[in-house]
Amino acid sequence: MSNVSTPSSVAGASDTVVLIPAFNEAACVGRVVENVRSHTGLAVVVIDDASTDNTVAVAEAAGATVIPLPAQLGAWGAMQTGLRYALRKGYEIAVTMDADGQHLAQTIDQILAPVRNNEADVAIGACTERGSLLRRIAWVLMKSTSGLALEDVTSGFRAYNRQAIGALAGWRATLLDYQDIGVLLLLQHEGLRIRDVSVEMCAREEGKSRVFHSWLIVAYYMCCTLLLGLTKRTMLTGKRATKPC
Repeated sequence: MSNVSTPSSVAGASDTVVLIPAFNEAACVGRVVENVRSHTGLAVVVIDDASTDNTVAVAEAAGATVIPLPAQLGAWGAMQTGLRYALRKGYEIAVTMDADGQHLAQTIDQILAPVRNNEADVAIGACTERGSLLRRIAWVLMKSTSGLALEDVTSGFRAYNRQAIGALAGWRATLLDYQDIGVLLLLQHEGLRIRDVSVEMCAREEGKSRVFHSWLIVAYYMCCTLLLGLTKRTMLTGKRATKPC
């Protein structure tokens, strides 16, 4: 594994942590951690979702703090573990990104900017160019059922301020299965400001998605996501309609 270069200076680096959930990502998590450290100098925490390969050893060798989960919680469960860690350790901002190399460390400052400047409570790294035809169709369905106006509702490349971290560390967020529509609707319900930030992304470096590894899983995900978005939108519409003048 290559040596980590000297980190660049990032304003307020000590109050920010990068959270990376990982499941069997030994092939690329080391490079991801090294890139984050060399480009930003930020603390990196890898939440290992009960991997069966040497993800933990590779992440630690690259300089990350590793939280090993004794049982597999899934991508969102692992991410929420990281957010609770950030809240407990007193971090003001948490950046979340994937372990597969899709999210570029050199664009972290782009999604941090609106949160640091108090222009948003949550910034989402959006890259609509990465969407295949099926992914774009899914985005349209998700946005139409949920009412969300964001560009990239499935991106896990985000920056959360402390208020957002607190909301997502709570018990309501524990009821969610995925990090996209449900999480965004919860943040919206809390009155938090969410902003898209256009960034570049790459294809994953190795293998295939650890979450959507079969069409059956994709179908289940779409059913759950669309039902959640439609139900939440109906509830909010009903509340507005019955609100006294």
